[in-house]
Amino acid sequence: MTVVVDKTKCIGCGACVMECSLEALDIVDGIAVVDPKKCQDMGNCLKVCPTNALSLPNQPQPNKPQEELDPKAGSKFNFKDPLPDSVQDYAQGNEKKTIRAQEAPVAGGTVWSGVWVIIEYNNGKVAPVSWELLGEGRKLADAIGCGLCGVVTGHLVDTVIPEAFAYGAEKVYVIDHPVLKDYRTEPYAEAITSLVRKYQPEIILMGATSIGRDVFPAVATKMQTGLTADCTVLGIDSGTKLLQQTRPAFGGNIMATILCRTSRPQMATVRPRVMEMPERVEGRTGDVVREEFSFNESDFRTKVLEFIPSDAKSAFLDKAEIIVAVGLGIGAKRNMVLAEELADVLGATLAGSRGAVEAGWLSHDQQVGQSGVTVRPKVYISIGISGAIQHLVGMETSDFIIAINNDPEASILKVANYGIVGDLFQIVPALTAEFKKRLQHGVAN
Repeated sequence: MTVVVDKTKCIGCGACVMECSLEALDIVDGIAVVDPKKCQDMGNCLKVCPTNALSLPNQPQPNKPQEELDPKAGSKFNFKDPLPDSVQDYAQGNEKKTIRAQEAPVAGGTVWSGVWVIIEYNNGKVAPVSWELLGEGRKLADAIGCGLCGVVTGHLVDTVIPEAFAYGAEKVYVIDHPVLKDYRTEPYAEAITSLVRKYQPEIILMGATSIGRDVFPAVATKMQTGLTADCTVLGIDSGTKLLQQTRPAFGGNIMATILCRTSRPQMATVRPRVMEMPERVEGRTGDVVREEFSFNESDFRTKVLEFIPSDAKSAFLDKAEIIVAVGLGIGAKRNMVLAEELADVLGATLAGSRGAVEAGWLSHDQQVGQSGVTVRPKVYISIGISGAIQHLVGMETSDFIIAINNDPEASILKVANYGIVGDLFQIVPALTAEFKKRLQHGVAN
């Protein structure tokens, strides 16, 4: 017995695909398709289907209202009404369609101007995505004819300023205060908001890190403006000069381009390792604008008692140069030793799909994909991963992808540079032995 899909009701939203930890569902030609070999009749997909298109034979369907709130888009969809044109177009196979509002655009005015990148500095380290966004911000600033600025908030941050210039900032706004020594939502949001209100940038970008995902919604709320999270592509509309913010939607099965037409600033977070790192030019200089911070420690409710750094390799998954990733195809946790041995030989970082994490074989910070970490290593080796769209969006920009799977139709083989179809229990030990031999003799390529 497997889940049955009613094609007349399915709208291809992908909610079921994202919910299934066994990767037994996929969207094909705009309709959910079940892999009977993987489906175990858990029924979680039935609970999230907004149109009651999924069912298990001889079991009642869950009763859900026809109108539900999409937590990602923040909009209500009434499934009794015809689908919006944008959704219909995606279901017919179009890659991307800009969702347009009715209000007239306000871009190009003289009040809000400039592209800002919030440079994430915490515990003496800068998040590399900050430099990636300065490179992307340069393109956006050139497209609308404005300046590119960096923003640094924290304590004892002077060492960050020359680095910001080296990666392309023309001006750097700085708030340096002891209250900002350790990251907390309230003081950081107040610091950033005070700068935004005073200098009125048109576009603000920040990395979709744990800090970015926490503080940017607070800033957007204070400014009463929109925020697009986890963007993978940014651009400027040639006609309106509005920021085009593209991100996965409907469970990662389509790419939605979002415009913020009537409020400022336009705000977006971008996943690490999605944008290319710009060239660092030593000796660049620019203007430094220092602002005061009028708050004291007593003004905030939260206190940092102690900072305990993580020594886990998985904490640096987004910086890994070589990754060995596993999926449910390895069968059981005891078989993880195959991937661990290969990773040890290559000096690689171990990672996995959502299914492997939910099975308890890996921790959540080792998960690659839409609901995990986006990676861009030089080499990505996948073992027993089928390639659900949620996983692919987290690793498809890797420089070189090697996929090992016994299914010649596995989706991951379509994005791989090399696909090896066969029994992973024979292939992986053979690869490990060969790599070990070549490395011992110093002839590894």
